[in-house]
Amino acid sequence: MPNSHCTLPPLNALRAFEAAGRHLNFRAAADELFVTQGAVAQQVRMLEEHIGFPLFQRLPRGVALNSQGSIYFAEVTRAFKILDKATSQLLREPKTVTISVTPTFATKLLLPRLSALTAAVPDVELRTVATESIADFDRDQVDIAVRLTRPPFPMAFDTQLLFKQTLVAVASPHLMANRELPISLEALQEMPLLHDSHHHWPRFFGTTDKLAGAVFNQTALALDAALAGQGVAIACQAFVQADLNAGRLVQVSESTLTVEPDYYLVRKKSSSSTPTVDAVWNWCVTHLALA
Repeated sequence: MPNSHCTLPPLNALRAFEAAGRHLNFRAAADELFVTQGAVAQQVRMLEEHIGFPLFQRLPRGVALNSQGSIYFAEVTRAFKILDKATSQLLREPKTVTISVTPTFATKLLLPRLSALTAAVPDVELRTVATESIADFDRDQVDIAVRLTRPPFPMAFDTQLLFKQTLVAVASPHLMANRELPISLEALQEMPLLHDSHHHWPRFFGTTDKLAGAVFNQTALALDAALAGQGVAIACQAFVQADLNAGRLVQVSESTLTVEPDYYLVRKKSSSSTPTVDAVWNWCVTHLALA
């Protein structure tokens, strides 16, 4: 396939031509570009050789654009204005970082710490995509993702373990008010169980039997129901630790269950990674990693 840019002249030659065309004087153009008059003349001559015909009439005092030069000058000027406008808009745009996380991770870990993140990286506009779907970094324009995954990882990605899935059974203290904690697994199985899409309860009890109880498509919804006193939920300890510390939830059983895969911070390796993306990544490693 032919190179579509093969006819483009050197940028320095275009800059010299544009400045000389505005001033109609090589010395004035040289002063603007902080080069010598001879350098401007050389760049213009290089451009004329590149395109195959002269662009200026050389006069005793300065220069004048010929007919072809005038047409070319108008187009080159327009192109430089487009580049200048595009660059100005880019510099004015906020530095955006898109992070893809699961809904429960967003609700329980990221959003409560959002003000701390914006304080640590004040120039960032963080876009949070909460989804259970696997992010396509290129198609979805995602910079960083948090996902349940396991090694080995493709060489094209950076990864950082955040925490393992240690599951605990939790409920509202109001629901457990008349019970002495912790309760046995037998007593727990008689409680109203709140299920999510991960279906961890059978593994927690070591059974293959189907267990009764309300079913939610997200762990965050099951935890909301638990907070409302509707039953006992099972969730990764990292997602409920703040509620346990605040007394909004209690751990109802001493039993825990560690399951795979683990929660990892993931991003695509890139030679063009921006300082803002790096800053958000480093903040997440420092403040979200509980491993």
